[in-house]
Amino acid sequence: MIVSKLELRNWRNFTQAEVKLDDTVFMLGPNASGKSNLLDVFRFLRDIVTSHGGGLQQAVKLRGGLPKVRSLAARRNPRVEIKVELREDVRDDDGHDDAASSPPAWRYELSFGSEQRGKRRPIIYFENVFKDGKQILSRPANEDKKDKELLTQTHLEQINMNGQFREIAQFFSHVMYLHLVPQLLKYGSGNQLINGEDPFGQRFLEQIAETSKRTRDSRLKRIETILKKVIPHFEELRFLRDKTTGQPHIEMRYRHWRPNAGWQREDQFSDGTLRLIALMWSLLTTNNLILLEEPELSLHERIVEQIPKLINDARRSRKRSGGQILISTHSETMLASHSIRGSFLLLKPGEGGESTEIWQPNDHDISAMRAGLSPADVLLPQVSSTIGRV
Repeated sequence: MIVSKLELRNWRNFTQAEVKLDDTVFMLGPNASGKSNLLDVFRFLRDIVTSHGGGLQQAVKLRGGLPKVRSLAARRNPRVEIKVELREDVRDDDGHDDAASSPPAWRYELSFGSEQRGKRRPIIYFENVFKDGKQILSRPANEDKKDKELLTQTHLEQINMNGQFREIAQFFSHVMYLHLVPQLLKYGSGNQLINGEDPFGQRFLEQIAETSKRTRDSRLKRIETILKKVIPHFEELRFLRDKTTGQPHIEMRYRHWRPNAGWQREDQFSDGTLRLIALMWSLLTTNNLILLEEPELSLHERIVEQIPKLINDARRSRKRSGGQILISTHSETMLASHSIRGSFLLLKPGEGGESTEIWQPNDHDISAMRAGLSPADVLLPQVSSTIGRV
């Protein structure tokens, strides 16, 4: 299942947005255009539904409170609205866009704002759920009107209330986000989670260690095969534990004239190599929604150019195809790749930086790319003239 449509109102720097999403989506825009804030919509929904997330109240609190979540431009209508549509696929059996031909499997709508009095907590203005086009939840309901405290929690986060649409909660609970910071993995304690999440990859080695040996070895072998295509002189990737401390490690062997030489541990890897391994592992780990934030960071330009192909290869190597990937980037090199496949969102900050516009390529843009021009040629000039080559 994938998110086929997203509608936002007053979310961070998006006063109003409505976009269709494919199974692979590249989000283009300069720094501070809102790419991270757009990805954070899906992390926010995940924080609401996960058992350690604390629901709506904690999800808002983690982001600095409602004033930080709500758009600065939301002066007349200060409510935040998030609406998502979920489909099994965005294509029909003939490969055509099926988004307009039938109702989505699920549609979830949430609007919240601040209490008018008292603690000024986030409070729900409406929460609606539709299944196959038929509405199965409408809030506020009679019980909400009798007890206003109920409106401080979504039904989505409550197991005893989401039975009819638990599939939505389960979908968002499995959203994966990884923006690995190599220095934290190499030198951090490895135990510092944020709301139960490891967004910066400090526990990346522990995640590998906790995977069953058969699955772990299979994934590392597939990553090894992919990396051999882009890393010169690389020959082998393996997992092991330190015999003294029991700490997990990954090692890479490079071609060397001595048979047992050429091994390096992760603290000797380049930042780009660590990020690349984490990217491949994430792609092989889940068939759910994956959020990739600027995967080109720390990578050599020649490898950045290969990222779209690496994503395609990783997907094809899985036993089960599917899943959805949202990628934020401003890399001209990656967007010039001949292997790039997917749809595109273009982000451009408005005057004063309060509101970001989102639009999608028009028919002329699509025709130009089908004729052989790259997204870097056609789309990057539209979002900013300041985006440079990584």
